[in-house]
Amino acid sequence: MQIGAVLPAAEVSGPGTTPGWLSVRSFAAAAEDRGLDSVWMFDHFFCQTSSGRREGMHEAWTTVSAVAAVTSRIQVGTLVLCSPFRNPGLVAKMAATAEDISAGRLVLGLGAGWHDPELAAFGFAADHLVDRFAEALPIIVGLLQGDTVTVDGRYHDLRAAALVPPPARRVPILVAAEGPRMLRLTARHADAWNTAWYGAPDDHLRSQLSAMRQALDTERRDPATLTRTVGIHVYHPDSGVPADPDDEAV
Repeated sequence: MQIGAVLPAAEVSGPGTTPGWLSVRSFAAAAEDRGLDSVWMFDHFFCQTSSGRREGMHEAWTTVSAVAAVTSRIQVGTLVLCSPFRNPGLVAKMAATAEDISAGRLVLGLGAGWHDPELAAFGFAADHLVDRFAEALPIIVGLLQGDTVTVDGRYHDLRAAALVPPPARRVPILVAAEGPRMLRLTARHADAWNTAWYGAPDDHLRSQLSAMRQALDTERRDPATLTRTVGIHVYHPDSGVPADPDDEAV
């Protein structure tokens, strides 16, 4: 089993403020020094609470690239990129560059997106999110494995696109998925899967693990070829961050 941590780059990570780069860098260095296997960066412009308040966050790719540059061993990943934010060709190109910066330590985490307030605020499409992701995912996979990609799709249009220079290795792709169609796409294209967020293991987690096994069986894929990752909330009483009464953290 490997253990990673999400970088503290959001207002929820600090007492009423969004931690700056010095705090993020310090956290990443400490995670590496203490033997953690990976650090991860979420992809949001802000988080809008149920009261309508917007909590600050830093941008994912900028943070991942910077962390990759100041660490040397630990894996660095996105958990996960929101598909509507970026053209899939751009995602693949940025991944190839971040992979070079990290010297082979990048994990490219992808998802369909879900937080409507930020999509609306910044003018990104919020319709047919899974359809858009289903078209984008094989484009990214193809480019990162060295293919020349031409697509005349509903949402994306590429003409003999290729990564020059190509990444030195095939960047592993992780997909965050919950529903049946997203699970099937994960089983078909991804190297790893993420399900989140949990406290102690419960029936919902067991149900999701079972659903992924069914998706792998439907795609006729060997379950041993897919890495499974689980996002878990951990609360430390000395963190200075108040516990969320609705969060069943461990």
